[in-house]
Amino acid sequence: MNPVRWGILSTADINRLVIPPARESANVDLVAVASRDRGRAEEYGRQWEIPRAYGSYEELLADDEIEAVYISLPNNLHCEWAVRALEAGKHVLCEKPMSRHAAEVEEAFDAAERAGRILTEAFMYRHNPQTKRLRELVDEGSIGELRVIRACFSYAMYDTDNIRLRTDVEGGSLMDVGCYCVNGSRLLGGEPELVYGQQLIGPSGTDWVFTGTMQFREDVFALFDCGTALTSRDELEAIGTEGSLFLDDPWHVDEPGIELRRDGKVERIELPYENSYGLELENLSEAIRGEAEPLLGRADAVGNARAIEALFASAESDAPVKV
Repeated sequence: MNPVRWGILSTADINRLVIPPARESANVDLVAVASRDRGRAEEYGRQWEIPRAYGSYEELLADDEIEAVYISLPNNLHCEWAVRALEAGKHVLCEKPMSRHAAEVEEAFDAAERAGRILTEAFMYRHNPQTKRLRELVDEGSIGELRVIRACFSYAMYDTDNIRLRTDVEGGSLMDVGCYCVNGSRLLGGEPELVYGQQLIGPSGTDWVFTGTMQFREDVFALFDCGTALTSRDELEAIGTEGSLFLDDPWHVDEPGIELRRDGKVERIELPYENSYGLELENLSEAIRGEAEPLLGRADAVGNARAIEALFASAESDAPVKV
């Protein structure tokens, strides 16, 4: 297939994980980057060998040769610029989480439908074979009936000026890393019916620690914790009536492998390494060319935003919230 011509909105740090696999893909042609500062865009373009540099996001969207954009802007700008990009005729890969407000995500997908373009949320781990195999093992009954999902994702950061800890851009632990815990729990349990969240607000005004429980249909429950003021941890476990499936590296998948814990024994299921960021770029590029279906669409993005919105509401009211 002919490679899809891509542009990036912003020079965010996460781009460093996306650009290398984009370079390696025969289906991705990364041709442009935009910043609010032309000098910064030009310097970034030289650094990463991106040929076109624009001094505004609008300029990049006006480039008719660009077919798709990756939006790595701050959380509060995700949906706004997704809509603008879609209305400009671009397909969109929007960095997670799209929003903490489900209505904004709905509006973005409405814009995608009107424009006849594809919009997908960048939960890169969902594209990895490890995630697919986990879902298959649960469906195959390898742990009996699924009952509990346990997830965590945390790290330590105390720079209150860092964008991840700023209230004006909807930072905080639930938005930054907890959204993975919510997404992974929903992957296994479906859509939650009732949630309860608790949070520790730090000096930055954002949640430095967030814990949550979610109740799903068929007597399945999830519990998770996330934090920007905790030791580094990232785990996902599906616990059933006959065993459990434990992932020590569920989100980055730098060292793939699943532990099947059953009957007092531990069997490690080895999986080959594949770059999740490259896989998500490949998926959308192939979908644009009509050679694949987008893995993640409206239902998953809206479901995640709806759960996050309910968790925040619960933490603020100190009461369970129906989703």
